[in-house]
Amino acid sequence: MLRQRSPVRPLSSADRDAALALCARNRVANVFAAARIGEGALRGHPNSVLGHWGEGGLRGLAWVSANVVPVELDDDGVAAVAHRISRQRRQCASIFGPTEQVEGLWERLGPTWGPPRSVRRHQPLLTTTTPPSRLGVEVDPSVRPARPDEVDLVLPAAAHMFTEEIGYPPYFGSDRAYRGGISALIRAGHTFVRVEDGEVVFKADVGSLALGCAQIQGVWLHPRLRGHGLALPSMAAVVELVLDGMAQEVSLYVNDFNHAARRLYEHCGFTEVGSFTTVLL
Repeated sequence: MLRQRSPVRPLSSADRDAALALCARNRVANVFAAARIGEGALRGHPNSVLGHWGEGGLRGLAWVSANVVPVELDDDGVAAVAHRISRQRRQCASIFGPTEQVEGLWERLGPTWGPPRSVRRHQPLLTTTTPPSRLGVEVDPSVRPARPDEVDLVLPAAAHMFTEEIGYPPYFGSDRAYRGGISALIRAGHTFVRVEDGEVVFKADVGSLALGCAQIQGVWLHPRLRGHGLALPSMAAVVELVLDGMAQEVSLYVNDFNHAARRLYEHCGFTEVGSFTTVLL
């Protein structure tokens, strides 16, 4: 009897165009995976992208590395990918992405991977294509791309943001790997800062860039400056800079309980287009 081939297999460089076309169905929701694929994940990271295949070709995929991120998986795809993941790894740092797909994966992986540290069930997915200045929003002219020689300035701000958001520091002991990630973002021109007296007091990163969409992450304002009306012009400046040649659309997702951040993004012109869920492990 012939063994039936699994509908899930790792993608290769030959699948790049099909994978990006799948991501393009919803570039705002799928920009993380699209960026990793565009950066060469199918070439340099074996088994990091699992494809779900069926009649007509590639039906869905999932980025599987430190994080698991689903893309366009239907119910059959969620079940098949979860089964494959459960066979090849014991856990990851997080699962995040469109709510229905993440909940489906976690329903199947949770019994052996759990309990989670946190489940953020509703994170509004926001987007804008309009420069905030057109909406009458003040733009802070001091916000700019970080320079390659400013890694040591950016690192404390990035670590503070990570710890506030996730609940534990981004590294223990050596900061070498974390510093390397910060340096790579800065070299790419994807980190924006406001510096005062030799200290970063505002920071935001373009964490993913693909298909004409830039996803903002790591937004942070120094605690001593919060509540003074500085967050809005600083964030507006980032959106302006990104829309000025880097991407046609800016997106991000935010915790639903972070009411201050949600008001900030609304004032910047962002509108809700979907929902993400994050499972932190």
